[in-house]
Amino acid sequence: MSNIPETGRTPRVQIRLVAIQVLVFSLLLTLGGRLWYLQIRNGEEYTDEAKNNHVQQVVQPAVRGTILDARGVPLADNETRLVVSASRTELMKMKDDGKAVLARLAEVLDMKPKDVADKVRLCDSETPQPCWNGSPYQPIPVTDEATTQQALQIRERAEDFPGITAEPTAVRRYPAPGGSNTAQVLGYLSPVTDEEIKKAENTRSPLLRSDQIGRSGLERTYDSELRGKAGVTRYEVDNLGRVIGEANNDEAVPGAHVVTSIDARVQGVAEYQLNAAMEEARKQHDRNTNQNYKADAGAVVVMESKTGRVVAMASNPTYDPNAWVGGISGKDYAKLTGKDSNYPLLNRAIQGQAAPGSIFKVIPTTAAVNAGYDFNGRYPCPSSYSIGGQVFKNFESQGHGSISLGKALEVSCDTVYYALAHQQWQKDGGNKPKKNPADWFYKTAHQFGLGKETGIDLPNEVTGRVPDRKWKKDFWEANKDGWCKQGKKGGTYVELLAYENCLEGMKMRAGDSVNYSIGQGDTLVTPIQMATIYAAISNGGTMYNPSVGKAVISPDGKTVQEMKPKSHGKLPMDAKTRELIDEALEGVATRGTAAWRFGGWPQDKIPMHAKTGTAEVYGKQTTSWFATYTDDYTIVMTISQGGTGSGASGPFVRNIYDELYGLDKEGNQDLGRALLPKPQKELPKIEKDGSINAPLIKPYVPAKPEDENKQQIAVGRRD
Repeated sequence: MSNIPETGRTPRVQIRLVAIQVLVFSLLLTLGGRLWYLQIRNGEEYTDEAKNNHVQQVVQPAVRGTILDARGVPLADNETRLVVSASRTELMKMKDDGKAVLARLAEVLDMKPKDVADKVRLCDSETPQPCWNGSPYQPIPVTDEATTQQALQIRERAEDFPGITAEPTAVRRYPAPGGSNTAQVLGYLSPVTDEEIKKAENTRSPLLRSDQIGRSGLERTYDSELRGKAGVTRYEVDNLGRVIGEANNDEAVPGAHVVTSIDARVQGVAEYQLNAAMEEARKQHDRNTNQNYKADAGAVVVMESKTGRVVAMASNPTYDPNAWVGGISGKDYAKLTGKDSNYPLLNRAIQGQAAPGSIFKVIPTTAAVNAGYDFNGRYPCPSSYSIGGQVFKNFESQGHGSISLGKALEVSCDTVYYALAHQQWQKDGGNKPKKNPADWFYKTAHQFGLGKETGIDLPNEVTGRVPDRKWKKDFWEANKDGWCKQGKKGGTYVELLAYENCLEGMKMRAGDSVNYSIGQGDTLVTPIQMATIYAAISNGGTMYNPSVGKAVISPDGKTVQEMKPKSHGKLPMDAKTRELIDEALEGVATRGTAAWRFGGWPQDKIPMHAKTGTAEVYGKQTTSWFATYTDDYTIVMTISQGGTGSGASGPFVRNIYDELYGLDKEGNQDLGRALLPKPQKELPKIEKDGSINAPLIKPYVPAKPEDENKQQIAVGRRD
C-alpha cells in the first residue's frame, strides 16, 4: 500500500484535466477560426477556384462511313496514315511551354518551327489559321503525312519528344477509281465551327469540336449518317489542368455507308468526254468573233430515264477533293476560289445557269398544243419573221415551207415558234395586257419544273429563271434607277437598251416573248433541270426528283435504308402529245439536226431521241447544248462558249452512249465491253466485318477518235 496520501494525487489530475480541456478548446477554436476564414472571410474566392475543377472531354473520332458507287466501288473512304500529334497539356507542364520539344519535332518533320507552333496553338477571335479549335485536352494533329522513318525517330527517342505521339490514324481519302474524280458530287470536309456546334446541341446528331463535317456534295447531304458517333472519355481535372480522376467512357460508333447510283466507270467516261469536248471546241474557229471558241466551262449529266437516278455527273473545270484532307493550304484555297480560278468548286450540273437555246422547244411546243393549236397542223416556216420593223431570222435564213410542230422540232425552225409566241402575246393583250392573261408559254414552263429546284439530293442547287410578267416587274423595280442613269436615246447599243428598259422595262414586249419561245433572252436553266424534263418525256411523263444517294447501310451491313425514287409531278401534256413529241425527237436523231452525229446507230434495237441547241449570249460566244435519251438513259451536255449543239457536244455524247451500250461506230454491239447496258438494280453487299467485295476498275481508255472531219465542230450549223 502506498504511503502517499490520496488527497495529494487529486490536484495533479485536476491540473492535467484542465490542461487537456484548454488544449481541446484551443483546437476547436483554431478549427472554427479556420472554417470561418475559409467559408466566410475567403469563401467566395475558394468557391471560384473550386468551380475550375471540372470535367474535360477527350474525343476519339469515329471512322467516317464510305461513299460507294452503285456496285460498291469506294468513291470516298478512309486510309491509315501516320499522324503526329502533340499533347498540349503535357507541353504546358514544361518550363518553356514545350517550345524546345516543338522545335526538335519541326526538325524531324522537315517543317518550320513556327508552322508547328501555330498548329498547336488554340483558336480564338484574334488568332488566325492555322490553329486548333478542338479540345485542348486531346492530342492535336501536327501532320498526317509523316513517313515511317519520321514516326520511328519520334517513338525511339521518346525522351526527346515528351507529349508527342506518332500513331496510325484513319483519314479521309478520295481514291478516284478508274480516274473518276467525281469532285463536285462528293464534296469535301472541314472542321466544325462553334456556331454549328451550338446549332446542333439539341439535335439527334450533336457535334463535337473535333468533328469534321461535310461542306458540299454528298459529304454534306449525308453528313450525319456518314459521321457516326465519336467516342468520348471524360476526365475530372483541377484548375491547373491536372487529371484527378476518370468519369466515364463512351465508345466510338463508326459511320454508315452511303451507296450512290453513280457508276464509277461511266463517271470516268463522262468526265473524260466532257473534257475532250471542251478541248476540241478550243481548236475550232468561231467566225462570229474571229477567234477560237473559249469553251471555259461545261457539264454533263447521265441519268436513268425511268427513275431519275444519276449515273454520272461531271462539271468542268474541276479539282482534287484530296486537297481539303488535313486542312487546305492557303495557296490551294486561292487556286480554287480566286478571281482567275473560274470557280471549280461550282457543280455546274446543278449550279450552272444559261439560256437553253433550242432544247427548250419541247416546252413551247407543249404550250402551243395546250393553247389549242393542232400538233399536226401546218405552220409557216419562212426564213425570217418581222415585228414592227424588227426582223427575227431563222438560222442561215433558211425556210422550210409549211410544216407541223413535229417537223419544227426536227429541223429546229425558229420562225414557227416566233409566230406562235407573237400570236399568244397579242391574244393576251400585247402592250396592254388583259387583267388575267393566259400566258401559256410561261405557265407551261413552270409546269415543266423550270424556275425552281428539281429536288436533287445535293446542296446549293439553283432555280434557273422563267422571265414571266412577275419576274419582269420585279427585275425592273430592282434595276430601273441604274437603267435610267445609264440610258441614252440614240446612244450605243447598251445605252439604248438601258434607255428602253428605263421607260418600259416592266412590260412584256413582243420581242421578249419571241426570244423566249426559242430558249433565248432572259431564260435560264440548269443541265439537271433539262435532264429531268427529257427523262420524263422518255419514261411516259413522270418528273422524278433527280437523286444520287441510293441507300444507307449500317457498318455491319445488317440495316439497309433504301431511298426510293420520288416524283414531283407529271409533264403538262396528255399521252398523245407526249407520243408525238417523242416521235419528233426520234426524227431529230435520224433525219434532223442531230442525225449527222448518229450515223450507224442501231435505231431498231436502241431507239435514240435528241434535241440540239445553241444559245446566243450577249458579249460571249454561243453556248452548246445537246439533250438526248433512250429507254434506259438520258444524257444532257452543255459547254459555255463552246459553239454549236450538235457540233461541240454531239460527238462526245455519242461516245458516252457507245461506252454504255458497247457499240462501235457502225452500230455493232459487244455486250462484253458494254459498261452498263441496263441500269444497276442490286445494292452491293457489305459483310459483317464491314468489308466490301468491290470490283476493280481499270482507267478509261477511249476508243480511236472518229474521222477528223466528223469530229470537228460545224461552224455553219447552230443546232
